Amino acid sequence: MERTEPISVAVVDDQDLVRAGFAMVIGSQDDMTVVGQGADGEQAVDLASRLRPDVILMDVRMPGMDGLTATRLITTLSPDGPEPRVIVLTTFDLDEYVMAAIKAGASGFLLKDTEPETLLSSIRTVHRGNAIIAPSATKRLIEHMAHDVPAAGSMPSGSTYRDPEVDLLTDRELQVLIHIAQGLSNQEIADNLGISLPTVKTHVTHILQKINARDRVQAVVFAYENHLV
Repeated sequence: MERTEPISVAVVDDQDLVRAGFAMVIGSQDDMTVVGQGADGEQAVDLASRLRPDVILMDVRMPGMDGLTATRLITTLSPDGPEPRVIVLTTFDLDEYVMAAIKAGASGFLLKDTEPETLLSSIRTVHRGNAIIAPSATKRLIEHMAHDVPAAGSMPSGSTYRDPEVDLLTDRELQVLIHIAQGLSNQEIADNLGISLPTVKTHVTHILQKINARDRVQAVVFAYENHLV
């Protein structure tokens, strides 16, 4: 059987012990390799430009260029090849940087004290093109967006703008998107709507294409910003 290339990972954190710990866990896997390490955002951008790792673990708060700015730069690299996918690391369930990092193109975030097995599975998930959110932070993420985005009925006059992509969605796709924004898994959506799991997956694919979202995390942001939830 043909052997596939290992997932290349870069680790960026201003704490030496944290970097070493993540690198040790990742390096223990046959299907992963650590190709670079950095201590701040500038080094992260340099690593991304030179090495094009598949995935970058990015600390949020670092001296100099922070992880948010670095994420925005990395996810808009010139199209000489696929840009690295960024997993934001944070000490807290949710802070002011995490939402902005997701909007900047991060593929999700994890808590630094996450279990090694969860870290590894998350890297694999992101490498496949999906998104991840720390389970303990999902509810708070949704609450944060619900608090910051006014309900459609409470919006001031003249502030009813919605992205035109909303009108491209069918009624069923809108239902699925709302369920995604509420934090439900594909299986839970299938159960709630009385449809098959493959049908849900097809709807999710179409939704992401129509709203120009890279993954489910950006779909959640889209739903809240357009007052669908």
